[in-house]
Amino acid sequence: MALGFSGEVADFYHRYRRGYPAEVFDALVEVFGLTADDVAVDLGCGTGQVTVPLAARVRAVVGVDPEPDMLAHARRAAEEGGAANIAWVVGTDADVPALRGVLGDGSVGVVTIGQALHWMRHDDLFRAVSSLVRPGGGVAVLTNGTPLWQQGSDWSRALRGCLEEWLGTPSGHACGTDEESRNRYRTSLAAAGFEVRTHEVRYRGTLDLESVVGGVLSALPVDRLPPPPDRAAFTDRVRHAIEPHAPFIEDVRVTALTGRANSTN
Repeated sequence: MALGFSGEVADFYHRYRRGYPAEVFDALVEVFGLTADDVAVDLGCGTGQVTVPLAARVRAVVGVDPEPDMLAHARRAAEEGGAANIAWVVGTDADVPALRGVLGDGSVGVVTIGQALHWMRHDDLFRAVSSLVRPGGGVAVLTNGTPLWQQGSDWSRALRGCLEEWLGTPSGHACGTDEESRNRYRTSLAAAGFEVRTHEVRYRGTLDLESVVGGVLSALPVDRLPPPPDRAAFTDRVRHAIEPHAPFIEDVRVTALTGRANSTN
């Protein structure tokens, strides 16, 4: 089922969502013993921020997302990056049992979920994945920093207040990046029989106003986007809220929560 992240939202997502550091993919190779013989599945792949770089580490990747517009951007990103070993599939986590029928049980080196697990039924998903992955393979739940409006800096707090006033609602959840969600995922992975570990990469970056506004627009469903005639006013409102707190520095904490299957199964 599509979630409303199509059209312009997919465009914003492709343009403004940050990629993942190479160290994250190094960790996946080490934890799961990935080789050029492996197949990977990237669930909720969006515009390919995980799928495309992961393709350089394995034989093939299946990128799965419910939004065709997201997949269209991902396909173009793969073509531009010379990654010809990716298959793109319109689907959701509910389609994992069907993937087992196509790929075969015990056929996958890793299933990655990049900051999309909060849209999925993770308990059911982890149980379904447990028979899809090979011995020593597993699941990697990736988060790529806290949402721009949920950080602890003055500019982020100002952005949060601005968005709540504009949208007329409290700012939403942390998209699975909060510790409560990660603990819930750890418990669920362990219950599905996986050996659970956490890996972190931290770095600092500085954003400009365009990147802040674009990052916000990439996180809104199509029906919550400011209409085009109001887009300039929205940008001005964000500018007035956060400019007194420039520069817009982020301390980004990237996490990989890995669940490794028993290597003797």
